[in-house]
Amino acid sequence: MKNDMLAFEDIDFLKREELRGARLELEFSKADLGMRDHGILSTVVVFGSARTPEDHLFYQQSRELGRIVSERGGALHPENGHHKNVICTGGGPGIMEAANRGAHDAGALNIGLNIQLPHEQHLNPYVTPELSFEFQYFALRKMHFAMRASALVAFPGGFGTLDELFDILTLKQTARIKGMPIILVGKKFWENVLNFDVLIEHGTIAPGDVDYFIIVDTPEEAWEVMVDHGILTMGFSKNAV
Repeated sequence: MKNDMLAFEDIDFLKREELRGARLELEFSKADLGMRDHGILSTVVVFGSARTPEDHLFYQQSRELGRIVSERGGALHPENGHHKNVICTGGGPGIMEAANRGAHDAGALNIGLNIQLPHEQHLNPYVTPELSFEFQYFALRKMHFAMRASALVAFPGGFGTLDELFDILTLKQTARIKGMPIILVGKKFWENVLNFDVLIEHGTIAPGDVDYFIIVDTPEEAWEVMVDHGILTMGFSKNAV
């Protein structure tokens, strides 16, 4: 049978195993160009559990953080067409929804990098539609989390949150990213979950490695840490590239 379709129109062709490299490039470029087209200069990335309900303290704190960062960080008032410190999440429910919702409350652009999963993950309604991006590959999604981030804020979460947090901590430890503050909200949770003293005792990390993150209890404290680390003067540094 004659195939008169152009290559980029042929979905079955693009889905071939041999075309994985092309799909990776397209998945990266779609989000990259989409953010460039909307003038996203830098982001504040928020991680946390997708299972956190709306009436939980951490949900309310994440929503408040989204509002504070959006109102004070530059997302609402672009300079030369560029928006700074735009809230960026994984686009799903729980803590991610709350942060996007806080930005939405403020009337600011916000980003959702949604990953296709068989359960739990669905796009929340507060993400700016033009800045909602779907991913098949975790690696490219993580790259987009890192490359424009001027700060990372992690609320309590499970495997996904810890995975993303340790990716960023590794980039920090290996000097692939510089200047970006890593902020953990919820002292009681994080001090119970992360026992880095054991790693120091066994010599698998250096004592100074625990200085790569700061633990706080409130959105205001998180914002103060960002300001102290120069978030209002940071631009697009292409972290981890």
